[in-house]
Amino acid sequence: MNLTKVFYDGKCGLCSKEINYYKKISPDNVFEWHDIATNPKALKDIKVSQYDALMFLHALDKNSNLRIGVDAFALIWSQLKYWNILSFIVKLPIINTLAKTLYNFFAKYRFKKLTHCQLASHEVYK
Repeated sequence: MNLTKVFYDGKCGLCSKEINYYKKISPDNVFEWHDIATNPKALKDIKVSQYDALMFLHALDKNSNLRIGVDAFALIWSQLKYWNILSFIVKLPIINTLAKTLYNFFAKYRFKKLTHCQLASHEVYK
C-alpha cells in the first residue's frame, strides 16, 4: 500500500499541534507520519538531511515525488475532507507565490529560535 509520507518536526510545539490535528481528521491508510526530530533515520529513503527536514516540512506522495514546504502542505490538505479546497486555493499562481514567501520567512524564523534545529545534523541519511 502506497501512503503519503509526512516528515515533520515533532519537537516544535506548533508543528506537533498541527500534525496531531491532521492525524486526528485524516482517513485511515492515507498517511504515514514521521517525527524526524526524534527519529531522523526515517529520512533515509528520501535522502534529505535532518537539518533540511527540520527547516521545511517534507512529504513524499504516493508516486514518490518529494514535496517541500507549501507544496507538502498542499499535498496533505488535498487528502483531507474540506481542506482539499485550501489545497486548490494555495496552488493558484499568485496565492502560491505569496504562500511560499510567507512560509519560507516563517520557517526560517522558527528554525532559528529552536535549539534542537540548531543542533540538527547536516548529514544526509543514506
